[in-house]
Amino acid sequence: MAPTGIRLAIVDDHRMLLTALGEWIRAATTDIELVAAVSSWPDLLAHPQFPVDVVLLDLDLRDNLPISVKLRALGTVGVRTVVMSTYSEPAVVREALAAGALGYLVKSEQAENIVLAVHAAHSGETFVSARLIPQLEAGDDASRLSAQERRVMALYSSGDSAKRIATLLHISEETAKSHLKRIRRKYRLAGIDVGTKVALREEAIRSGLIGPDDRQRLERYES
Repeated sequence: MAPTGIRLAIVDDHRMLLTALGEWIRAATTDIELVAAVSSWPDLLAHPQFPVDVVLLDLDLRDNLPISVKLRALGTVGVRTVVMSTYSEPAVVREALAAGALGYLVKSEQAENIVLAVHAAHSGETFVSARLIPQLEAGDDASRLSAQERRVMALYSSGDSAKRIATLLHISEETAKSHLKRIRRKYRLAGIDVGTKVALREEAIRSGLIGPDDRQRLERYES
């Protein structure tokens, strides 16, 4: 049987957008086969067509599972991922790309560019929405951190302990603590005080490492 094209899955918890994305892609190209359109991470993993070639993945599914964990899980089964989000902060984009995403799209992106991003990911190339590139090139405070340090900061700011971070990132607890020390030192050298967990969390929100919608959920982790 001849190949039917790129097998695509879309994951987004906004039903209307999920439907619209499917319609746009079907209308824009014939070489992408939409085989799954689901609203949650478990639904993707349980879908009979999974694993697929490429996944369009909503950054914030509100399931408390870090995007880095999802990207790592998809990568282990050979799935290439394009992240979609309303967040356009440079640190958010860098974190997704550093964690393994091959594309990053704002949700208002035109259908033609969504198709281009899927094609690029399938070929192992990176595609980022054009409007985000100037911000990425400008840099910010969080860009001084390594990819692993950004992961640690995002997880810690989301309430995970050093022990939990070590488990998620497959490192030792001491290594996780060392990353936190280096993060605070780098910010201190940049003239930014993140000595407390609350201050570090606020900086993570400002830099886009975690979303502002997490603010209330994180109150219970304040020290």
